[in-house]
Amino acid sequence: MTSSVEHGSFSIERIYPATPKRVFAAWASRAAKNPWFGEGDDFLTVTSEYTMDFRVGGRECLEGVMPGGKTFGYEAIYQDIVDDRRIIASYDVRIDGRRNSVSLMTIEFAEVAGGTRLVLTEQARDSLDKLGQSLHARNFA
Repeated sequence: MTSSVEHGSFSIERIYPATPKRVFAAWASRAAKNPWFGEGDDFLTVTSEYTMDFRVGGRECLEGVMPGGKTFGYEAIYQDIVDDRRIIASYDVRIDGRRNSVSLMTIEFAEVAGGTRLVLTEQARDSLDKLGQSLHARNFA
């Protein structure tokens, strides 16, 4: 199997009408995160596992079946946690047991007028099977 590496970075920013403590808490426990990420998210038609150990070095795992029948796996390791301010985690995503991506995710929480600014930045490494297919299709040496 041939794979390649592509590094990319992007940031998403949102303002929530809640305190940083409350927004951080929505990420910091399975009970709080489950409704919008784990079993409560409609991304998976079946969730077979959702566990979370929210501490530096702890793991979060989500496994299930996506619409169309492909299996989905997500495993994160918490690298850094500063209460109410920052979460850094590395994670990978697997589709049908094959690694699809590996990312470093930083989530920052800052108080602003009327609530919290959340900035999520990802630095990703994607497995680009399409590159190999493209090279093969064009017969590059």
